Amino acid sequence: MAVDISLAASVSSAVPAPSDLAVNLLDAHSLLATFGVVGIAVVMFAETGLLVGFFLPGDSLLFTAGLLCAGSSEGDLRLSLPLVLAASVVGALAGAQTGYLIGRRAGGALLERSRSQRLHEGAERAGEFLAKYGHAKAIVLARFVPVVRTVLNPLAGALDVPARVFTLWQVLGGLAWTVGLVLAGYALGSSIPNVDRYLLPIVALVVAVSLLPLAIEVLRSRRARKHQNGTV
Repeated sequence: MAVDISLAASVSSAVPAPSDLAVNLLDAHSLLATFGVVGIAVVMFAETGLLVGFFLPGDSLLFTAGLLCAGSSEGDLRLSLPLVLAASVVGALAGAQTGYLIGRRAGGALLERSRSQRLHEGAERAGEFLAKYGHAKAIVLARFVPVVRTVLNPLAGALDVPARVFTLWQVLGGLAWTVGLVLAGYALGSSIPNVDRYLLPIVALVVAVSLLPLAIEVLRSRRARKHQNGTV
């Protein structure tokens, strides 16, 4: 009977209660508290490989996960740095490669069916990235730009970017993005005691900084269009 009770207790502790499953998909801390390391891999895969994942908080999730690995938090949530790095890298690399294969097989059909204005704007920026920087640089830079990193992978497949070229540079870019943000969060969490008290403003800052490249590209394209219209 004692064995049955202990077994039931261990099973019940491993299975989240219904109240624990309430999760805000836009909140990195909520995702990590609910799904842990598995959630990191799933979000990385969805954001970089599936067009439906463009709204997910990739940058803030990686940075927050790094913070929670530092062990300076007063809360109960603490993650393993090796597991976080492994989940981030595997999810991001597998997602990008899947997105490329989807784009190669389905072309732009999936994107054309989407009614999301933000997604179409991201596709336009991704196309500009490829045209302006070339395959290698665009694939690496896109990793650091929200929405663009979601759309560029299937777009590269649809535009017949060579598989070897795409794989090489998406791996390099994916490693730089995931490992860089996780270690940045870990370094900050290790240097500042109880940094989780300032988690919300820190994450807001990370999101704002991650959106800067996209905002700059939008402003540049608008200025270029105005200049072209003025010279015509």
